[in-house]
Amino acid sequence: MNVKKQRLSTVENIVRTEVIRSQDDLQKSLTDKGFDVTQATLSRDIRRLKIVKTHDREGRYVYALPDMAIREPRLPITVQEKPAAALREKSAVEFSGNLAVIKTRPGYAMAIASEIDEHAPEEILGTIAGDDTILVIPREGYTRTQVRAALARFLTD
Repeated sequence: MNVKKQRLSTVENIVRTEVIRSQDDLQKSLTDKGFDVTQATLSRDIRRLKIVKTHDREGRYVYALPDMAIREPRLPITVQEKPAAALREKSAVEFSGNLAVIKTRPGYAMAIASEIDEHAPEEILGTIAGDDTILVIPREGYTRTQVRAALARFLTD
């Protein structure tokens, strides 16, 4: 196994077995396990593994893999299984010019944006996500109505 695959496997194992609250925590744990990585490399690894920040039972942020259950009792939906269901519970789509902004429940935006990116319809170029807000960047030449229709499958069953 090459070094990158070993590092990715180790990052995945760390996130599954340890409470990681920041990139700094993850970087320290990786260093303890013999991997000296830059912040930029770690950011790419996090994006590649689709690691998201979510809330634990105390409401504090922790890193989680897409297939890990959300740790907050009020949020029983797993990130991988039903991110659109979380969006339906509380969502609002608004436009500013050609850009769409989607509001979600706290901690869900990254998982939902990842789902939109992974299954992106032709109308959607990409997304950028924070904790509870997703910026949707449509492709040139599509109207707000077309973009809203493209997002509809992520907003409804």
